[in-house]
Amino acid sequence: MRTPAGGRGVAVQVALSIVLPLAGPSASAQPQDTLAGVAPDTSQNAPLSVLPDAVQDAPQGSPQATLDVMDLWRRIRHLPPVDPNDAQDYRKRMPVWAPIIGGKPTVGLMVGVAGNITFYRGEPQTTRVSSLNTSLTFSTSSQTSVSARLSLFGPADAWRLEGDNRAKWGSQDNYGLGANTQASEADNTKFTFFRVHETAYRRLAGGMFGGLGIHFDDYSDFSPGSGVAPDEFDETEFVTYSTEHGLSLSHQVSAGLSVSLLADTRDSTIDPRTGWLGTANYRALFKGVLGGSSGWQLVHVEGRTYRPLGPSGRQRLAVWLFGDFTFGGPVPYFDLPTTGMDPYGRSARGYAEGHFRGERLMYGEVEYRRTMTVNGLLGMVVFLNTSTVSNEEEREQLFEHLAPGGGAGLRVLLNKRSRVQLCFDVGFGERGSTGVYVAVQEAF
Repeated sequence: MRTPAGGRGVAVQVALSIVLPLAGPSASAQPQDTLAGVAPDTSQNAPLSVLPDAVQDAPQGSPQATLDVMDLWRRIRHLPPVDPNDAQDYRKRMPVWAPIIGGKPTVGLMVGVAGNITFYRGEPQTTRVSSLNTSLTFSTSSQTSVSARLSLFGPADAWRLEGDNRAKWGSQDNYGLGANTQASEADNTKFTFFRVHETAYRRLAGGMFGGLGIHFDDYSDFSPGSGVAPDEFDETEFVTYSTEHGLSLSHQVSAGLSVSLLADTRDSTIDPRTGWLGTANYRALFKGVLGGSSGWQLVHVEGRTYRPLGPSGRQRLAVWLFGDFTFGGPVPYFDLPTTGMDPYGRSARGYAEGHFRGERLMYGEVEYRRTMTVNGLLGMVVFLNTSTVSNEEEREQLFEHLAPGGGAGLRVLLNKRSRVQLCFDVGFGERGSTGVYVAVQEAF
């Protein structure tokens, strides 16, 4: 859940996340998977003290997560610890749900639920854990959002499926193109949005995968949003851009296919601690196919790497870089490369969703991650990021302007086997821009 603030006023975000681990005791007590590198729960009653230097300097492979929220709940209820050697079916699902309450001026009061379901489709020794992230939110301003993002692995990682599916009845602030846009100049547009992005990969060798994907984005029912009078709608960024590029003001669709090459050596897709990921994707969108508004193309390149700082692995450094480059035709306004619209909506923390938009975009982020408690229950992060986008009309090139951001966050371990965490981050950007973010998975 991304709840940024800024623009005409700093939005006040109050996020209340009450964890309800519905999997039951067995989900927390299933055998630890060697692929994820998580040690068995041998210390149910481990103290909550912050890690001393001696533990930080422990040899590689020292026990890490030994207490999660489910274990803590059992302790509070004075229930006996679960026998970590009590074997369970590795295919058993491990769901965790978090009710969320929040709000911001352009949306009003928001209530909803976010969840993460993890499971294995093969032997844990040879198969990565699969995950499904879902959310459903409602607001007092009649905004509704539904999402389902998935990362599935077949037995022995022979295949994988990556999906980003969304439905939204709401609005978004629009800031114009380029990286030098002012939050105070934003205008708001209401719309209905449906997305289906699915890419199926086949393993080629080792951690190398080749994939084919389908992509469909549908925007309709455009109208003036919060703070925009009906007679001002024709002057909004969305209407101005769409009119100049011959795009409909009532319905815009992008539909097409993609081909991808992906290399992934990470130890986990949920909470990576070692390894790296590199991917290159070419997408072709076609006019007239499934109602496509225009024909255009996109190239996406991305790299991530994760490095432990010290032998214990309690401190880590994560780096994220990606670029989106469009060409070959007019791109519908809301499909232009933009920050905050990556599959998990976590880029450019510190700025509102869609703040930086243009024909080409490059993004970079570095995050320091630290496990604060001996038992792995609590953690923290500190992050820095920067974005740059182009604006062909104003002849603004990449790297001509950089938009830096940064912040910090807390982590609470929900499931020590899958390493799913409750994430609460606060980000800051230029000119007083701020954002508060609640999620059940790391940003990248």
